Amino acid sequence: MDNKLVGSNLTKAMLKRGDKQIWCAVDDNSDEQAISEQTHNDFKAYIVSYEEGKFFYTAGMSWLCAVPIKIVALTSEEVGL
Repeated sequence: MDNKLVGSNLTKAMLKRGDKQIWCAVDDNSDEQAISEQTHNDFKAYIVSYEEGKFFYTAGMSWLCAVPIKIVALTSEEVGL
């Protein structure tokens, strides 16, 4: 059985470890919807805490699901220039 942490469970573990700000795709329905929405919307947040079943970001708003993501700068080769 594969018991690697993923999705919101990974975010919870990172916060418990002491990570201070985690870029996440967020949603109030599911981890899957949080990730799928990335192509159509800008639902990303710097998650700073998890309390009472909710993830909170720097501006104080809360989300039920928060999937850690990596945000990196694009190169000219990646965009075809």
